[in-house]
Amino acid sequence: MSNTRNTQESQSSRNSDSQRSTDKENSVADKRPSPMEVLRNACAQLAELTGMAVEGASAFEQTEDGWSLEVEVLELERVPDTMSLLASYQVELDTEGQLTGYRRVRRYERGRSDPRGHGAR
Repeated sequence: MSNTRNTQESQSSRNSDSQRSTDKENSVADKRPSPMEVLRNACAQLAELTGMAVEGASAFEQTEDGWSLEVEVLELERVPDTMSLLASYQVELDTEGQLTGYRRVRRYERGRSDPRGHGAR
């Protein structure tokens, strides 16, 4: 009878360990931000760091090290609005969505079309 109880306790312990491991994996998965959370947080962090208004994101992808975004920022507001200066920033985030770096990759007037990617010479 004692062997039966020990076997049951051993199985119960293994099941409990297995459940804890599954709970831990689920907890880690639950802590990973969704793409929308990453995007919102990246824009908020960039705006706070630069002091400039974020217009939106024009590129967004998950990388091996986290996330990479291209974010459009209003750098200089002018009248008329089509003459305002915008800039694209390359923004890098870790897997948890924390900004790890950014750099301006181009600057342009709002009213001008973007020659990049349109066969410009």
